[in-house]
Amino acid sequence: MTVDDTGSGTGAHPAPDGEPGRTAGSATDPAPAAADADLRGDEDAGDPRERSDANVRPDRNLSDTPSPPPDPRGRLDGQGRLDAQNRLDEQAADSGEDPLALRLEGLILGAERRYTPFQAARSAGVSMELASRFWRAMGFADIGQAKALTEADVLALRRLAGLVEAGLLSEAMAVQVARSTGQTTARLAEWQIDSFLEGLTEPPEPGMTRTEVTYPLIELLLPELEEFIVYVWRRQLAAATGRVVQAGDDEEMVDRRLAVGFADLVGFTRLTRRMEEEELGELVEAFETTAADLVAAHGGRLIKTLGDEVLYSADDAGVAAEIALRLIETMANDETMPELRVGIAFGTVTTRMGDVFGTTVNLASRLTSIAPRDAVLVDGAFAEELVRTQDAPASEAEAAEAAATAEKEGEEPPAYRFALQPMWQRPVRGLGVIEPWLLARRELSDTP
Repeated sequence: MTVDDTGSGTGAHPAPDGEPGRTAGSATDPAPAAADADLRGDEDAGDPRERSDANVRPDRNLSDTPSPPPDPRGRLDGQGRLDAQNRLDEQAADSGEDPLALRLEGLILGAERRYTPFQAARSAGVSMELASRFWRAMGFADIGQAKALTEADVLALRRLAGLVEAGLLSEAMAVQVARSTGQTTARLAEWQIDSFLEGLTEPPEPGMTRTEVTYPLIELLLPELEEFIVYVWRRQLAAATGRVVQAGDDEEMVDRRLAVGFADLVGFTRLTRRMEEEELGELVEAFETTAADLVAAHGGRLIKTLGDEVLYSADDAGVAAEIALRLIETMANDETMPELRVGIAFGTVTTRMGDVFGTTVNLASRLTSIAPRDAVLVDGAFAEELVRTQDAPASEAEAAEAAATAEKEGEEPPAYRFALQPMWQRPVRGLGVIEPWLLARRELSDTP
């Protein structure tokens, strides 16, 4: 299936009343399809899915979004823009929705509502069942057969289905792509509205309403935010691709040996009962921001934040240890922050949709729950990995012996960064008996 260069879904599908091709003024009317064909110089204005690849400009990126008429994003001036807003106001009156909400939707989506879900699926050339699976995976609610979808929705369906038809993705993988993208961007959008636009849309002058500020503000911010999001995504994609290419084999791409760490604020439940909601929100944001910055700065990957807890991973045990101790030290120097405890485990981890799963992750979580305050507990595999990479000695006796040998041979003694202290064995629910190790920073004075 090829992508129609216009992205308009103008192919005429003969159908009973109420289906695409019979809706007055819709993109599937035969007359508009013929007009579009005249503009393009096509010999046949049939279904856009049947056009050859030659109809797609070679210099056009798949990410290019066509400009659907009418465009309420400010590209229309004068009467054209006024007509678009009038249509939105009429839709609001008919549906009982807020006119500003509809105008903002049109501004952000770059298109007006034109299709029911059935019409959008038919125009995209996919079954209604598959379209519903894609939409639900992206996090969109069922809307029955309300006319609430746009040209962008049709194009998105075409692209996903096209990847499946081309054999680039299986249908199950395409649904996973839709789900992971939907979940990630949903959280991003909520954050931007709650923490970013909420503050910026405060009326700058007395007498101005939020309504008078919101539309022009979003109109200015939208293209800049869009470009920035694409830039960050490309950077992250490049980094993730590099890690996959460097993997030793195909199995390692999915089931990899990683260090996984949990950092948990102590007494957070009690804090929720004592602090005002705004203060609690500021504390959580400060914790998440600090953790995210430290994890990124030292070469780890932040997997997710859970309010009072963060989960991160690292390919190297030394990197994971440095992040854990930096978190403890940074939080300890902030009087507004509660105490912190960290648990780290090393082993095989299954990665799916940006998250991590498996026994190693569960063990790291259990270690966090039993760690002393302002301390880091690690499992035996993690301790062994630090010893193997010479980031920590197996014992102080071994460190002293290595230093004496180095001095006798006129060499520099090993420069261990971390110290490991074995703790009492203990049973851990679901994981049997484990022997945790207390991780600490090895100061210069600790060197024999």
